[in-house]
Amino acid sequence: MTDSRGSTSVALSKPRIGTGLSVEQALAQRRSVRTFADRSVSLADLSQLLWAAQGITGHFDKRTAPSAGALHQMSIAVVAADVDALPAGIYRYDPALHDLALLSEGDHRDELRSATDQQEAIGVSPVDLVIAGDARPLVDKYGDRGIRYLHMEAGHIAQNVYLQATALGLATASMGAFDDDAMSQAVRLPSPHRALYVMPIGYA
Repeated sequence: MTDSRGSTSVALSKPRIGTGLSVEQALAQRRSVRTFADRSVSLADLSQLLWAAQGITGHFDKRTAPSAGALHQMSIAVVAADVDALPAGIYRYDPALHDLALLSEGDHRDELRSATDQQEAIGVSPVDLVIAGDARPLVDKYGDRGIRYLHMEAGHIAQNVYLQATALGLATASMGAFDDDAMSQAVRLPSPHRALYVMPIGYA
């Protein structure tokens, strides 16, 4: 459907609280994986991963990942290629609505892989998450230290994705080797958001 943002949106399923794997088990099993089986990811599992990354969990925009000053200046781009019930394309996750806004149709993995100097994991994973952020609100409030807080927040989000993926039986890796400008163009990041991590996700 087309919404008030002027884009096609995809509603996501309500987050599940409790997947049968304890936090301690997820911590013990968590590994970085860069090879993936030829198997699709369900839209329900993608929904759960996005909620773990930036989902709202309480009043006053409380979220799953901590943010300095509760500024929440991060964004999550989704490059979907083989997700059940989701057309291939680039999407942006909206935590407030818990949905995906379509930015560009089609399989964009080649473009994404090119931005990462042809890292193979990006080209074979059924879905990639790109964690990005805008440092300006943090710098305005905290000065140069705000840059450090931006990177810390990206790390909080990435670890949430790792643990949720493990709990769902999925695999991922946090990758930071890419060309900044090419990555921004590849996932249609709004200026001045900059990519900080790309996380390919699939079944090992």
